[in-house]
Amino acid sequence: MSLILIIEDNEQNLYLEKYLLEKNGYSVEFANNGFEGIKKLENIFPDLILLDIQLPEIDGYEVARRIRKLERHKNTPIIAVTSYAMVGDKEKVLESGCNGYIEKPINPDTFILEIQKFKR
Repeated sequence: MSLILIIEDNEQNLYLEKYLLEKNGYSVEFANNGFEGIKKLENIFPDLILLDIQLPEIDGYEVARRIRKLERHKNTPIIAVTSYAMVGDKEKVLESGCNGYIEKPINPDTFILEIQKFKR
């Protein structure tokens, strides 16, 4: 079973992601903000991180940059899950250290297939 960390402040999005992942056999940890997510990484080693970009206090770009500085997690796949879909947003996500990008609203029919592309 793979462990996935979700860093998401929206309860509805968190519920949907967690439900879809657990239904497909994944183990899930979650954090409601970037600081909490980074702190959780001291004690867990997820196979994948799903990261919202619009977070309180520090945004997902900064969270990704900080995770990449952690030796233990510098190669952990990070997938941005965001409603940002303007020209240049995908590039900004990738430049911050994310490996990929899933647009919100999440499509329940394709969500698992999309994250499976990035699992290590």
